[in-house]
Amino acid sequence: MEKVYWHLPGFCYFYKLNTQIIKLLRKYPEKFNDGYEIGSVYGTFPGAIWNGGRAVFGVMSKKDIKLVLDNYNNLGVPVRFTWTNSILEEKHINDTYCNLIMELANNGKNQVLVNRPVLEEYLRNTFKSVNKVIAGGYASYMQQFGKAASGFAFISSTTKRLTDIESVKKELEGDYALVVLDYDLNCDELTLKALEPYADRLEILVDEICYPHCPKRKDHYADESLMQLTFDKDTRYECTNKMTKPSFAEAMKRPHFIGNDKLPQYIERGYRNFKIVGRGLPQDMVLESYLYYLVKPEFREFIKSQLV
Repeated sequence: MEKVYWHLPGFCYFYKLNTQIIKLLRKYPEKFNDGYEIGSVYGTFPGAIWNGGRAVFGVMSKKDIKLVLDNYNNLGVPVRFTWTNSILEEKHINDTYCNLIMELANNGKNQVLVNRPVLEEYLRNTFKSVNKVIAGGYASYMQQFGKAASGFAFISSTTKRLTDIESVKKELEGDYALVVLDYDLNCDELTLKALEPYADRLEILVDEICYPHCPKRKDHYADESLMQLTFDKDTRYECTNKMTKPSFAEAMKRPHFIGNDKLPQYIERGYRNFKIVGRGLPQDMVLESYLYYLVKPEFREFIKSQLV
């Protein structure tokens, strides 16, 4: 059976929930959807200025960073850093804290989401890429997990907002293990058909809460990036399209939402990497999405009861 890989949010913020879900999937595989595995956990350690998408404040000690990395890696799961701050400049690449994180994670098992050439070039020159290991697709990479002594898998971020077929194809020509598809293309049949030959190198964000074709999305990314760089958590972006309270039920109403009824169609076409939204969202919403996507309906209450 072909594996289907799920990429979970908030490796640090939702650390307890994520590690429990991973362990429950190993303990009760018959209660989860067949062939599903956790392909990575994405996010950031608090206070890392290279982080983008959602600002995360705070700081962690070297000991605690190493503990989180080791615990995920020992479970056979890559940690994926969201190094997607959209306004980074060359002066930021020598940040001591971010470089420490990369050094601690440099064991051939982890990943980096990128969107800024200045940082990507630095990371590729400083820490080698293991993308050549992924020539056979993401399944090949996961089968070889832990065999590389160092290096990172580089992944092209959805924050680039590549919203046409040719831009995505050009991105796939680059040395990326995966390219995360813009959510506005999730259900575009012309796009999905054209990209089928590359399906095993594309990752689809299935439950984005943002409105379709949001004209303010890049501005939102830039604002979150500025907050991260300046440690100014009191100037949060006020989105004109923002829902009063994010919920999974509202996400399901979006035209780009991909539900369990449609997922088999994507899998049959070769799309086998799916990303769940959740950074900056309430944990109860994230849990709801995990139960919906990962767990067979008749076992959702049981799995929920196992979370402590």
